[in-house]
Amino acid sequence: MDHKNKTVVKEFIFAGLSENPKVKPFLFVLFLIIYSLTWLENSALISVIASNEKLHTPMYIFVSQLSLIDICYSSSISINTLVNLICRKRSISVSGCALQLFTYAGLGGTECYLLAAMAYDRYVAICHPLAYLKIMNKETIRILLLVSYLSGFLNSFIHTVMSFFHLDFCEPEQHINHFYCDIMALVKISCGDTKINEILIFYLAGFIELSSLVVILVSYIFIIIAVLRISSSTGRKKAFSTFTCHLTVVSLFYGIVIFMYLRPSSAYIPDQDKAISVFYTIIIPFLNPLIYSLRNKDVKNCAKKSLSRVSCKQ
Repeated sequence: MDHKNKTVVKEFIFAGLSENPKVKPFLFVLFLIIYSLTWLENSALISVIASNEKLHTPMYIFVSQLSLIDICYSSSISINTLVNLICRKRSISVSGCALQLFTYAGLGGTECYLLAAMAYDRYVAICHPLAYLKIMNKETIRILLLVSYLSGFLNSFIHTVMSFFHLDFCEPEQHINHFYCDIMALVKISCGDTKINEILIFYLAGFIELSSLVVILVSYIFIIIAVLRISSSTGRKKAFSTFTCHLTVVSLFYGIVIFMYLRPSSAYIPDQDKAISVFYTIIIPFLNPLIYSLRNKDVKNCAKKSLSRVSCKQ
């Protein structure tokens, strides 16, 4: 069967979240509020960490990087989604689609390894407290951040190249049954052989998610063993409180991502996946700063001090 050359594709048309004209304004207002709060919360958390020397520790350096990733990750999806909710034609150019895929996949992969680095940091802090500053020095932090970003964006580069230089899209317009350029949604609308892409999605996503998850699980096994050895209940409670925020974020993030990408393409259900995608692309970046601020005494105290300083200046 002869196919048209894939370069004839001019743009992609999104199915979007809803065709109901009464629902769209509600979704637009809701997502606009969530996106604005995501920006505000994460920016405020970065500002509080940067302006308080007490928070200039490895753990909070990683937290500020997570907030930066959440801002960029949410922006890569939310801005185009908001535009398409108020436009009749929910379209994106081929280059725009490639950029969106490269950005969100890169940041998603980076977040996996960043969460692993944060778990390792908590392991060192609780299991080797006397050697903590020696092990988690500036050089170690730089290496962990560099590995996280390079691994994430190498993964997204491979997926972007294989999606737009290997997959065949045979019509001038292609309809994506999603609200953004999801990898699996692109595979579904290809008119050529997609086996290589499906294998890459499964194994690359599996390697990134499982390798980082192994680091997290091993770190927490050692942490829990160390905490249970503490004789006083107050000491155990204090030790557990230092990593419960991170554990909450990990549970939310990995639970959804593993379900989304570590499964066969035959299990892809567009409507169900769109609903789940809303949660991990829009809701989780909104929840993360709340988890780290509302459940963390150090952040709350420093935030109060920052607000007091601002009030005094005014």
